[in-house]
Amino acid sequence: MSAGRPHALASLEARLAALEAEGRRRRRAPLHDASSLRLCSNDYLGYATRGLVPMPDGPRGAGASRLVAGTFPEHEALEADVAAWLGHEDALVFASGYAANLGLVSALAGPDDVVVSDALNHASIIDGCRLARTRTVVVPHGDVDAVSRALAGHPGAANRYVVTEGYFSMDGDVPDLAGLRRACDDHGAALIVDDAHALGVLGPEGRGACAAAGVLPDVIVGTFGKAIGGQGAFVAGPRLLTDWLWNRARSFVFSTALSPLLAAHARAAIAMARADDAARARVHTLGVRLRSGLRELGYAVPTASVGPIVPVMIGREDDTMRLSAALAEQGVLVTGIRPPTVPAGTSRLRVTVHAGLSDDDLDRALAAFRAARAALATA
Repeated sequence: MSAGRPHALASLEARLAALEAEGRRRRRAPLHDASSLRLCSNDYLGYATRGLVPMPDGPRGAGASRLVAGTFPEHEALEADVAAWLGHEDALVFASGYAANLGLVSALAGPDDVVVSDALNHASIIDGCRLARTRTVVVPHGDVDAVSRALAGHPGAANRYVVTEGYFSMDGDVPDLAGLRRACDDHGAALIVDDAHALGVLGPEGRGACAAAGVLPDVIVGTFGKAIGGQGAFVAGPRLLTDWLWNRARSFVFSTALSPLLAAHARAAIAMARADDAARARVHTLGVRLRSGLRELGYAVPTASVGPIVPVMIGREDDTMRLSAALAEQGVLVTGIRPPTVPAGTSRLRVTVHAGLSDDDLDRALAAFRAARAALATA
């Protein structure tokens, strides 16, 4: 142990070494030059990196939580726009998507309730269930029948909730949202959908996977940090819910409010995204072409994946990271995804497209995948 270092901190060296041995240690990503082709961002419409939305004037910081002195007209205007866009009565803005899911689930569910959660739901949903100390039933990914059985198996619960992502961030697939809506209606449960990765790129006016399926969930969570190209998040639903979250969502109550400047930026970007059918069509075209090209090269791309997220399934952690490094050598940046982000044995490259990519960019990406595989085969 180093002199003066508490044992509890010194023990981190051994714990980091254990992560290294498992092939799961993360390191701070290095800076890359502007010539690198970035295929790992969630900026699906290209609003953030291309600066398509002008930054408005206004106060930079909120200075306090919303409950103290941090509410500005920009927050309330953004909440009204989100509610109108998605067809809900009200919305409440959070500082991040993680804070939104954590605050929502932990404030809504309690020990006498049941939450039915998809096995591949985001960590923020999982942590919200843990913080709520609610009874959580984890069902196989996308299994509507398992959801129905779980709801039927807890008739005495005070309240029942079904929580799912609308467009799964690591798999690029969309669950049977209409089937989940029916299961919830049959059993008197509320349907909560985290549609963060679909908003802006799927559905009419970019209203997400739920709108594409013709489904209105009871509660929808979304972010401004992906296709909207900014920062922050929201929960939309009935005003009764947002009033409750105002009082009991700890990640909202005890956090400094989102910057009013970023709230104004999100409003402008949402207005742009609602009308940007051309960018949505471009994202779809690029995704289809990339999947086809990768499969022709022999890569495993799940047939259920759609939209801008293109998972390339590898399996082993070390193989995944070697391929990611080989692509970086070719000037193409794609992050390797390993446990605990994804289940053991399903490590992958999570490739994403954005509307600003040219056909030449896609050709370059596919050539890099071809060259990387050849380099690894001869290594």
